Amino acid sequence: MTQPRHPPAILLMGPTASGKTAVAMALADRFPVELISVDSAQVFTDMDVGTAKPDRQTLARYPHRLIDLITPEQSYSAARFCADALSAMAEITAAGKVPLLVGGTILYFRALLQGLAELPQADPALRAEIDAEAAAHGWPAIHARLASLDPATAARLHPTDSQRLQRALEICLLSGRKMSELLAESESTKPPYDFLSIGLLPSDRSVLHTRIARRFDEMLLAGLDDEVRRLRGQYDLHLGLPSMRCVGYRQVWEAQDGLIPRTEMRDRGVFATRQLAKRQITSLGNGFPADHTYDCLDASLVDKVAARTGAFLRI
Repeated sequence: MTQPRHPPAILLMGPTASGKTAVAMALADRFPVELISVDSAQVFTDMDVGTAKPDRQTLARYPHRLIDLITPEQSYSAARFCADALSAMAEITAAGKVPLLVGGTILYFRALLQGLAELPQADPALRAEIDAEAAAHGWPAIHARLASLDPATAARLHPTDSQRLQRALEICLLSGRKMSELLAESESTKPPYDFLSIGLLPSDRSVLHTRIARRFDEMLLAGLDDEVRRLRGQYDLHLGLPSMRCVGYRQVWEAQDGLIPRTEMRDRGVFATRQLAKRQITSLGNGFPADHTYDCLDASLVDKVAARTGAFLRI
């Protein structure tokens, strides 16, 4: 007997400046979808210019869920995203529409599809012991110790990747189990949806870099400097907060405080954005590939993605 089909959901992901939002809005014009933002920067209220948040007119026509959820003083986690996204997806599905999740925070997409492992909390005392052992014998020795406890995790970690080695060994010692086993268990509980995942990747990174530079220049012209100054006056902020670690905001803050020359602010912001795009592309190309990938520079991109979406939705 054929299993009943789960309700559909669409994932549209890609690096910054790849045109994800424009494609999502075009799909909303053609199909019964509602948009859910998958962007770790757009969850912050009053951070509009530097996050490339859609303006009020656009949001009125194409509402995005999971935007403006918390203040810049607060933090937002992948676990909370999963809870918020699943709640929004259930509401959209109940209304007879299809959730369309769009954004570039690949960690959130991965958490939604692969689950979040129930891992033990960090133990400062144990971490100090591991650090001391590493200082005495080197991180390759920690890697060898991890390999004896959890070969699968050790095999995918570099012998000098101190942060990940520390965490993996810590989990093994605290839980008495392999981190690879705990992660595998979390992947077995996936949301009850049939997913279509679409990735937008550039065929020519230099063109994407040009887009990134142009968009950052537009942000500066739109008042990013003033936005950061206003945020600092309105909230109790510091550079250690997730909100102020967002690309663009950190560089402007540092220029305002004289930590970097103001003449370097623009180039540093562009470079940081390019590095973000590189990490996103790497995640999509290797660690978290989409079902279908399209060239975000293709002039017929919207039509191609729409054709795939129509076939998936059987419309």
